[in-house]
Amino acid sequence: MDLELNDKVAVVTGASKGIGLAVARLLAVEGAYVTAGARTVEALAGIDRISPVQVDLIEPGGSERLVSEAVDRHGRLDILVNNVGGVSLRTDGFLRVTDEDFERSLQLNFFAALRATRAAVAQMVEQAQGTIVNVGSVNAFFHPDGLVIDYGAAKAALLNVAKALSQELGPKGIRINSVSPGPVATDLWLGDHGVAATIGKSAGIEADAVREQAIAGMPTGRFTTPDEVAALVALVASPKTANVTGSNYVIDGGLIKTM
Repeated sequence: MDLELNDKVAVVTGASKGIGLAVARLLAVEGAYVTAGARTVEALAGIDRISPVQVDLIEPGGSERLVSEAVDRHGRLDILVNNVGGVSLRTDGFLRVTDEDFERSLQLNFFAALRATRAAVAQMVEQAQGTIVNVGSVNAFFHPDGLVIDYGAAKAALLNVAKALSQELGPKGIRINSVSPGPVATDLWLGDHGVAATIGKSAGIEADAVREQAIAGMPTGRFTTPDEVAALVALVASPKTANVTGSNYVIDGGLIKTM
């Protein structure tokens, strides 16, 4: 299916690995010009239609500079994918989670996207069109978990803001939607210092056992792949879904059982 993304201009945050890299590559394959932001950009070098930008999105002005790079290069901005994020597991309980821990998580998982959205909307309003896709997490609403209490709160805030903005921006020709993955086969979950390894170390069990426990809760019997998340993000960003806004699409292998 042609997603009608040829020559669209896109910005993808957190684009050097995992979901972000898969999204940037797919948008480029579909014909978009992608400005891809990350703290390290080696993995993005030499990919056709992708312009890497080394940027720390927690730093003041980082998100705004990334959006400006795309507009300066191409004169417009059609798509923003807010993907950057990260999680630290709070295995020592709530009383050990400091204000600084919450602040850092909110900066990375919420404010970086908020600032990029503000910069993108300023451009998209002038064009009277554009689409924004936030990569959230089922942790925003599924079995709120103290292990990721600050991460879940940040992703819940991002989901709420997207819903609210859809009402304001819809009449201006701008769509905003969310994609919420469950466990994904990336380093965040499966790396040497990922979720499975961290929980396993805390509980005194092997990381593989943690992974198997997670898989047991998913009827499909496996983690989602980054490419599968990217396919959903690209479809939601596409003109093929031009009357969809304020929605949240869950991709979790059936983990969530409620309607």
